[in-house]
Amino acid sequence: MPALPWPSALRLRDPRDRVSVRLALAHALVLVALPGLLVVALGLWWNANTISHRFVHRRLFRARAADDAFSLALSLLLGLPQRIWRQRHLAHHAGRPWRWTDEPGLRTECIAVALGWGALAAFAPGFLLSAYLPGFLLGLALCQVQGHYEHARRPDGGEAGPATSCHACWWNRLFLSDGYHAEHHAEPSRHFAELPTLALEGVRTSAWPPVLRWLDALVPKVLDGLERLVLASPALQRRVLAAHRAPLQALLAQCGELREVTVVGGGLFPRSANLLRELLPDARITVLERDASHGARARAFLPSGVRVVIGVYEPGMRLDADLVVLPLALRGARERCYAEPAAPWVIAHDWLWRPRGRSARVAPWLCKRMNLIERGAIARRAAG
Repeated sequence: MPALPWPSALRLRDPRDRVSVRLALAHALVLVALPGLLVVALGLWWNANTISHRFVHRRLFRARAADDAFSLALSLLLGLPQRIWRQRHLAHHAGRPWRWTDEPGLRTECIAVALGWGALAAFAPGFLLSAYLPGFLLGLALCQVQGHYEHARRPDGGEAGPATSCHACWWNRLFLSDGYHAEHHAEPSRHFAELPTLALEGVRTSAWPPVLRWLDALVPKVLDGLERLVLASPALQRRVLAAHRAPLQALLAQCGELREVTVVGGGLFPRSANLLRELLPDARITVLERDASHGARARAFLPSGVRVVIGVYEPGMRLDADLVVLPLALRGARERCYAEPAAPWVIAHDWLWRPRGRSARVAPWLCKRMNLIERGAIARRAAG
């Protein structure tokens, strides 16, 4: 049976925006059916960064009156006038401070939202104080964290660009492609459904979604602390080496002859360099370490014939080696290391849940795996 046509007043300018309208309705139904602090908070945070965000940049309906009604509905649903949200966000894109600007419909939204809050205070004060108000404030806090980390300075001190993207499929399905934030800033008038197809140079990415991006700074510190724990225990050193030996040997067997090997970030306990000397006795092995104090400490654990060079590796660089080994605590855009390998062969230490290329699990208790990337295979795929 063919779908019934939408009334002319509710016709969408772009059929792809039906998902926004339907999800806004679903948000309202969930809020009514399951009113609670977390539903209020998560709903506000999600809607503000998906449906509301889309509506800020693009009209949905052909009729202006329908757009005005949808804006009013979003205002009541979020507990905040949509037109104020729009003014603030467009000021952010323009790089200027937000200033209140009166416009048609703004006063109506403010009055409607005030009446909504007043109705809750009059008829459901317990729900307002115990769930709605805390949930509203938590939702705004999540929006603030997300907005901050979409533009925050990198944890390694590098200059912040206009935005950082998260290309993780699960995040962009959940947030309707909002993870393509750098692409959105480059072309804010584009429909969000088109952002994944943009091929922009120099886009900075993070594996973490913005609300978890503070982990970019925390994880290296945690890993550094675990390294120091291994340094203090010869038994742990032996166990760590044993866990890495078989998967590393399996990946090396697929690489052919390797004469020059560079290990990026030898760390405090240089497990990779030790195992490579054992498994590749004839190769020239270099540890490239940015922290001179770490390099000095690593020397005490290195076998003879392995040299340490103090220097910096940036994702996308090419190194004069047959094989480059990248650490789990690598700084910078890991995805670029996979897309632009530093050598004909790259072995990247990564989290257990991130297999790429040919992969071998290290150990469940370490939550690690090693991914083998072949530059030639990437070039062949690019050539079609």
